[in-house]
Amino acid sequence: MYDIIVVGAGPAGLTAAIYGRRADKSVLVLERGTFGGQMTFSPKIENYPGFCQISGNELAEKLVEQALNLGAEIDMQEVMGIRKEENGVFCVSCAECDFMARSVVIAAGSKHRLLGLSKEEQFIGDGISFCAVCDGAFYVNKTVAVIGGGNSALVEAIMLSDGCEKVYIIQNLDFLTGEEKLAQILRSRANVEIICGYVVDEILGYDTFNGIVIKDAKNGEKMRLDLDGMFVAIGQVPENEIYRNLVSLNERGYIISDEACLTDTDGLYVAGDCRTKSVRQISTACADGATAALAACRYLDK
Repeated sequence: MYDIIVVGAGPAGLTAAIYGRRADKSVLVLERGTFGGQMTFSPKIENYPGFCQISGNELAEKLVEQALNLGAEIDMQEVMGIRKEENGVFCVSCAECDFMARSVVIAAGSKHRLLGLSKEEQFIGDGISFCAVCDGAFYVNKTVAVIGGGNSALVEAIMLSDGCEKVYIIQNLDFLTGEEKLAQILRSRANVEIICGYVVDEILGYDTFNGIVIKDAKNGEKMRLDLDGMFVAIGQVPENEIYRNLVSLNERGYIISDEACLTDTDGLYVAGDCRTKSVRQISTACADGATAALAACRYLDK
C-alpha cells in the first residue's frame, strides 16, 4: 500500500513524486515508456529556470535522480485502469499486477499528433519540432514550415515569423481554421506564405532534414519546399479514456481540471499536459506536479 501513486514519469509526475517524498509520503511512479515525456524530443531547452541550456534527456535524468534519492519508487508498468474501492483505497491495474494507494496523481501527459510519414520520427528534435517557444531560436534567419491551420499553428507561425527569414504555413483545408485576427497578422507579414489545400506528402533528407514535398489535396499536384525546419501543429492526443470512470473529460479527451489540479473523485488528482490548460510548458507541468502532490498530502493528512 502506497500513500501516493503517480501515473507518468514526465516533468509533472516526477515533480509530484519529489514533493510527495519531501512530505514523507510513500510514493510509487508508474511509467510505461521513457522518463521525461515530450521534453525528451528537445535536444536543447533554453527556457527552463535555472539552466541556460540543457537537453530534455539530461533534465529528465536529473528529475529521476532527485526523485530516487528522496526515496520514491519507479516501476516500468503500463497502467490499464484505476478504480476506487468502497474503503476509499485506489487500485491501479497494470498489465502485470495491481498496486494499491490511498491517493493517485494522474500525470500521463499527451503526445503530439504526427503526420504519419516515413522519416518523421527520425527527425524529431533534429529538424522537426512541435514548439516555437522551445525551439524557435534555433531557426533565426532560416526557412521553416508550420503544418496546421488552427490557433496553435497560427500562434506558432507568428512567433517564428519574428525571427525566421521565411515561414510557410501548410493547411490541408482550403482555409485557415484559426481566429481571423491571427490570420490577418500573418497575412500582413512579408516573410509569411500561406498555402491552403495541401498536405505533406514526403519528408526530404537522409541524415539531415532538408525539406518536404507537399501535395494538392484535390488534384495531387506536388511541390517541393526546401526547409531548415518544420513545426508540426496539428494537435495533441491525450490518452485518458481509461480514467473516464473517475474523471470528466472534455470534447478533446483532456481531464477537466483547473490550476488546483482536482478531479471529480476525492483523492485523485491530475497534473501536466493530460489536463485542460492554456499553457503547456515544462515549467507549468512542474507547477502542476507540485500542486497535485501537495493536494494529495492534505487529503492524506485529514
